[in-house]
Amino acid sequence: MTADRWTEPAITALNATGVRVDAMNRSSTPGFPGDKHHGEKALHDIEPELATLQLQLYANGRAGGKDSLLLILQGTDCSGKSSLVRHVFRGLDPQGLEYHAFRVPTPIERDHNYLWRIQKALPLPGKLSIFDRSQYEDIIVPRVHNTLPKEIWERRYDEINSFERMVTDAGTTIVKLMLFISPEEQAKRQRARLENPAKYWKFDPYDVTQHAYWDQFQEAYQSVLDRTNTDYAPWYAIPADHKWYTRLAAAEILIAHLRKLDLGWPPAEFNVEEQLHRLDDAVIHSKGNAGDNPS
Repeated sequence: MTADRWTEPAITALNATGVRVDAMNRSSTPGFPGDKHHGEKALHDIEPELATLQLQLYANGRAGGKDSLLLILQGTDCSGKSSLVRHVFRGLDPQGLEYHAFRVPTPIERDHNYLWRIQKALPLPGKLSIFDRSQYEDIIVPRVHNTLPKEIWERRYDEINSFERMVTDAGTTIVKLMLFISPEEQAKRQRARLENPAKYWKFDPYDVTQHAYWDQFQEAYQSVLDRTNTDYAPWYAIPADHKWYTRLAAAEILIAHLRKLDLGWPPAEFNVEEQLHRLDDAVIHSKGNAGDNPS
């Protein structure tokens, strides 16, 4: 086994079943023995397959298929969600991609049920949609900051499970990634934003305030993993101190779930031979017309 190959598939090495958040080594690389060099090479090697699988998903959607895929990314500030999207999806067909970042709800969104904005953003057939944060913010944030009565956010675990069951029954594969960084790595990345004028726009002073709630956030993440990790919408817990590993793990997990769809390329809805003959005739006709035109 070479250093740029997994010793255990990412979908099993990172499955969140039984994960203890407080005991997780955030700088570990479960299932992958290599370093950054090996990880970047491994990602480069699997990019063509990911691109093909995503394009097959889109092509089948265009042909009337019902399958789609929803990737949910959760994690603290600076856990690498945005950079993951930039690196993992850079070679994919943009026609079949959608990206939604769920920030603080707008006044209009607050006038509706918390799942309203999520429902609106669900992928159509053939699409691969990425949620940067998600409906889980509506459990985690009120739980940590006590902005809603416990009985309200407490019932959302079951509501979200039921919602995700409905979504998967309609043909959407749901893949959920929880990214875990250490407080030291988070502070390092936040400092890098403050020391680089090109990154000021990424920094929010509110995020420094959140350091005081570190333990409460970890408890909330643990509860989400324990209560919403289902066979139809699984969670994967990814140590995220090494961005190269986070990206590689995400790509491997996506590929595994896209393979399960076993889509292939949709068959032609027309007679291929007939269309080839028509094309040949059209080319001959166009050449003849070109010869009749004076230069």
